[in-house]
Amino acid sequence: MKRYINSALLYAVLAMAGGVFYREFTKFNGFTAKTALSVVHTHYFLLGMVFFLLLLLLEKNFSFISAKTGRVLAVYHIGLNLTAVMLVVRGVVQVLAPTLPSGINAAISGIAGIGHILLGVSMVMLLVQIRHSVSAS
Repeated sequence: MKRYINSALLYAVLAMAGGVFYREFTKFNGFTAKTALSVVHTHYFLLGMVFFLLLLLLEKNFSFISAKTGRVLAVYHIGLNLTAVMLVVRGVVQVLAPTLPSGINAAISGIAGIGHILLGVSMVMLLVQIRHSVSAS
């Protein structure tokens, strides 16, 4: 359970750093339109910090940890961080507005999509584990 609180703390710090980067980077570049950088902060707060705090409470009440949980959470961490990194990349591209070849533009979207898929699949697998432990007790 200590890993859950440590993960929540790490993602809270990353969320704050993402928010500060968004504010300062757009201000420095005089950018006022909408950018993907604006959602890095909320992704890390909700899918990072809040998610792991809820997981801590669920584990305390239902004791669902198994050998499979660590692998599922590793996939979750990878998915969340891949998504956030690609949101930063997309946001920086939006602010700086370089001319990107269509292949690179599609790759940024594709990699962000893979991150979202990993997040979704691992979240469903974790919920199935929790449901199984609740119905077994």
